[in-house]
Amino acid sequence: MNKETIKVAINGYGNLGKAVEKEISKSQDIELVAIFTRRNPDTLQTKGYVPVVSVDEIKEWAGTVDVLIMCGGSATDLPMQVPEMAKFFNTVDSYDTHAKIPEYFDKVDSSTRTAMRTSVISGGWDPGMFSIMRIYGDAIFPPESLESFETFWGKGVSQGHSDAVRRIKGVKDAIQYTIPIQETMERVRKGKYPRFTLTPRQKHLRECFVVAEEGADKLEIENAIITMPNYFSDYDTKVHFITQEELKKNHSKMYHGGFVIHYAETGNRNKHIMEFSLKLDSNPEFTASVLIALARATYRMNAAGMIGAKTVLDIPPAMWSPKSPEELRKELL
Repeated sequence: MNKETIKVAINGYGNLGKAVEKEISKSQDIELVAIFTRRNPDTLQTKGYVPVVSVDEIKEWAGTVDVLIMCGGSATDLPMQVPEMAKFFNTVDSYDTHAKIPEYFDKVDSSTRTAMRTSVISGGWDPGMFSIMRIYGDAIFPPESLESFETFWGKGVSQGHSDAVRRIKGVKDAIQYTIPIQETMERVRKGKYPRFTLTPRQKHLRECFVVAEEGADKLEIENAIITMPNYFSDYDTKVHFITQEELKKNHSKMYHGGFVIHYAETGNRNKHIMEFSLKLDSNPEFTASVLIALARATYRMNAAGMIGAKTVLDIPPAMWSPKSPEELRKELL
């Protein structure tokens, strides 16, 4: 199969942007052509094989870049950046504030449709891969059969939550861990909880390790964390203040994972457990790998006239893959 090369660029060079740069070199049909940054381009230590360009010049690349991979944070970056960038580029992002996804989708969709572009929002592993597994279970088991249906995250580092903590005044650096409550998870596997009846506090703990700026009010920082809506206010949250050296030594791994669990009964009380899990050594590298595959799908959808905002729930699986339909039927079906 003759594969066309898809030209992509990275907007934002934090943990996720660096991971996209690293993983994209393994793709045979996708080429990285630029990295855009808000910082001084001369200060970035990249792999050095594509130009690093100020974001002020990004619109000049609209005719060169097929898909722009947006690597900013969900708290403040993506809600501002993507609706604007979608006027000039096809985009992919990993927006992960679940409660605000419908509102975010509408904003991006409006910009994208006006420009005849295609934007895939909320890609990654959750939202993303877990979203796909949730819709499969929800579709296969009707409500009268599906007894329990829950998602658990962790234990692992949440990039979005860590970024949200780092943006609090007085915080120099921070890492946040999401921790599932094991007893609750085991009871879901046994169908002991009706679907969607558990509160966030019953399912997870959140633990933050924070490096405060010199002279910062730690009590004020802690209160800002534990009361933050959509991130921490609905959970039991522990906050620990540590040194930069401790953070680097003990909290530098970016691992994560989780479970999507469906427990159903069909027929004469026959029991079924449908469970999907991920165990990730590197949250950024796995998320980057998903975004790269979605960049391929975004390019193909736009070429097919499928404009507007899309989610992983809207994309046929074959569009993710670099393989031909014939190869997929032979090797994977």
